[in-house]
Amino acid sequence: MHTITVVGLGPGEKAQMPLNVYESLRKAAPLFLRTAQHPVVEELTAEGLKFESFDSLYEEQTDDFDSVYAHIVSRLIQEAQTRNVVYAVPGHPMVAEKSVKLLLDQYDKVDILDGKSFLDDFFNAVQIDPVEGFQLLDSFELHADFVQTGQHVIVMQVFNALMAGEVKLTLMDKYPDDHPVALIDAAGTEAEKVDWMPLYEMDRFQGVHNLRSLYVPPLEQDEQVTSLSTLQYYIDQITAPEGDAWINEQTARSLIPYLKEETTELVAAIEKEDTDNWMEELGDVLVQILYQTGIAEKDGVFTFEEVLENVNRKIRRRHPHVFDGVEASTPEEVDVLWQKIKKEEKRLKDET
Repeated sequence: MHTITVVGLGPGEKAQMPLNVYESLRKAAPLFLRTAQHPVVEELTAEGLKFESFDSLYEEQTDDFDSVYAHIVSRLIQEAQTRNVVYAVPGHPMVAEKSVKLLLDQYDKVDILDGKSFLDDFFNAVQIDPVEGFQLLDSFELHADFVQTGQHVIVMQVFNALMAGEVKLTLMDKYPDDHPVALIDAAGTEAEKVDWMPLYEMDRFQGVHNLRSLYVPPLEQDEQVTSLSTLQYYIDQITAPEGDAWINEQTARSLIPYLKEETTELVAAIEKEDTDNWMEELGDVLVQILYQTGIAEKDGVFTFEEVLENVNRKIRRRHPHVFDGVEASTPEEVDVLWQKIKKEEKRLKDET
């Protein structure tokens, strides 16, 4: 078993590359590149660098990059059975490089030779301090539920208009359509470009831009209206000692009539198919739930986080047919599985 050395090509130009990385690339034989679509590769090719890239795999598997990464790792491990191998990737090997993560999971003799991440230059380009909190997200796995609108958000691989359009639609679930965003190209290089625009315009460009990422500034607290944490913040302020006098006199029991009232109104809205009222009453019930958990937390009984932990574990445990490949494709099969799980839960609870 030989060593696979993973080298970071840095964010852009040869001038940004550490000397030890440059020397390792010059001496590497064989040298494999995840992609040759990187500015530094053109510079090194002019110096006579020889390599094999995996770009053809991307062309063959345009919609399935997981297969590309799996194939790359398989090839590298195969090569390492007879000789040492150098594998170069854009940026830093440990920043958003799925093929490297997969390689580390499957092969024991992997050395990482640091390259420069694009992040430092990105922060400088948009003049933000990462200590304020940021998210680094991949456009291919972007999901609105995981976007933290109160933090600086960086979305990688917004390389063409189609991908930018998908990112835009996802972000519009969380941000106003005219929220200012910036497209950043080639951060830290002589070709660096920062274009500010409203969110709804971010996909209005042509061509392929391999070094393009998106920056989304955080929303102010009162604008983070799609976030559960914002509602928690408001409830915390209302129930604070200096907050609302009425709620601070309530107990879990005294709030029961209000919980029943809001639940009754929710049921009525659902039965009437009154969509607007249905949505509003759901919110009112949620507020009552947060009032209850807030009182429980004040009394030292349990916290909202413990409620979430309990229900998340229960939901996960009771749906093995969704998460674990257990066969239950009809409502009847689901019910049998459900009853079996609940019976086992009761047995364990009785034992404790």
